[in-house]
Amino acid sequence: MRKLKIIEHISLDGVMQTVRQDDDFPYGDWTAPYRTPAGREAILAAHGESFDLLLGRRTYDLWSGFWPKAPSTPIGDRLNAAKKYIATHRPESLAWGPFEGVGPDIVEDIRRIKSQNGPNLILSGSSTLTSTLLEHGLADEVLLVVYPVLLGTGKRFFAAGTPARAFELISTNVTPTGIVFSHYKVAGPLKTA
Repeated sequence: MRKLKIIEHISLDGVMQTVRQDDDFPYGDWTAPYRTPAGREAILAAHGESFDLLLGRRTYDLWSGFWPKAPSTPIGDRLNAAKKYIATHRPESLAWGPFEGVGPDIVEDIRRIKSQNGPNLILSGSSTLTSTLLEHGLADEVLLVVYPVLLGTGKRFFAAGTPARAFELISTNVTPTGIVFSHYKVAGPLKTA
């Protein structure tokens, strides 16, 4: 059974939005000033040599407009080569492949995909899927790449209604510019006193 890892770049206040998807988000790519070779190597290591992607439709549309045309880089080449599983109601409009549409029963489709042989799955962006994955016990690990900024507005990684969960810290790493990589294993439901 393959693992499913969520990898998200977020601000200290949990904002994951890095581009203007509408007129309400006032910032462009706020992550760019903090990038370093050490951070790039950590991201490559977190993804691994080979992986498949699980993406929501909006993330797929953003990425498919950029990565196929981007210059060759280790991460770009890996993203372009990965099979993309896309949560969408319009699979006929997908073009950046290899791909497979997922739905309408996303939970059962992800269980089916995880049970197949193949590389591990990576979810990036796609905050709407995060709650569903955690609620149904489909995510195995979470890597939070936290930048030393507060944005105050924008799309949040954990949306209201995300189920309570406990996590076990696997590792942590800090880049020279203050980006904190925190890698967690999903430990199950939240336990309280």
